[in-house]
Amino acid sequence: MEHFNCLVSIREPCNLRLLMGLRSKKKERVFSKNRVLSVTSLPGQFGFSNSSCLGASPIKCSCSKKENSSFELFCFNVAFILAIGRSGLGILSLKGYDEPQGFSALSADIEWDYGSVWSSMSLYFFSVHVPLSFGGLSVIAEIMHQKVLDPQTKALSILLIQSLELWGTLALLRYTSKVDYKLAGIFRVSYNSKGRSWVQASVLGFGLLMLLVFLTSFLADKLVGPKDVNNPMLKEILLSGTISRTACFLTYCFVTPLLEEIVYRGFLLAALASTTKWHHAVIISSCIFSLAHLSSENLVQLFVVGCVLGSSYCWSGNLASSFLVHSVYNAVILILTILS
Repeated sequence: MEHFNCLVSIREPCNLRLLMGLRSKKKERVFSKNRVLSVTSLPGQFGFSNSSCLGASPIKCSCSKKENSSFELFCFNVAFILAIGRSGLGILSLKGYDEPQGFSALSADIEWDYGSVWSSMSLYFFSVHVPLSFGGLSVIAEIMHQKVLDPQTKALSILLIQSLELWGTLALLRYTSKVDYKLAGIFRVSYNSKGRSWVQASVLGFGLLMLLVFLTSFLADKLVGPKDVNNPMLKEILLSGTISRTACFLTYCFVTPLLEEIVYRGFLLAALASTTKWHHAVIISSCIFSLAHLSSENLVQLFVVGCVLGSSYCWSGNLASSFLVHSVYNAVILILTILS
């Protein structure tokens, strides 16, 4: 069964050098070869995935080495998230930050009953996200009577699947809301955000996100060790033609960021922030965001991405800020993949 979980890992060393302009005479003085650089909302079959329908190249190491490395990386991910959860965002919880005019500008008035938040998330995950992610491409392949979809068809299929998930999510949120749900409503600027620039929040958020992604990649490289993985599939699709490239950018720079910001920030984070401290809401929503991608090896970076996007949304009170950071971040990853 074909599967994509909206995630990619940029593992080629040239991507890092392109972005940071680093050069080294010794390989060990730069980030390790093929270390995970960043994660974002791109399909799992483009990165390392045991169920990769694109037939990704196998890992260049023995099975025991791969298992040990994967286990160590998973332990590092869990430990890092627990450490951040206990103290990382807690430093932002200064006196007055939980008040309306503190750090968070989110309104306590939400369009859903708090008791229905978790049931709505479960319904979304098991009725919309998982079926489309695990079965969408397989269904399309069956309809087209193809065992393996060509790159262009795959790119267009993923665009269709993500669009269906977006509209299914909007229908679900409207059905479970206290009033008629409208897409424009979730982008409504909070009254508490008066005087705060969502553009400024986007710029600062993007800079912080790139810094933290490289930091977590560096720490994982030093503490866990290098991991050799080939990831040519995303580049193959991006270079297969104008249609495939356009479909990729449209999917991962618009549809998927819009979908995930609506679900994990506009809905889940806003609901949690209405009943608890904002930084606790960011941590919880970021954990769920990272777990929903079904990638144990990239938990830390997905968690970091969620924390930055959530903090940007909380401070600005405008979902446009986290959406812009998410979109630009994905665009950078795609461009680096093409140039690598």
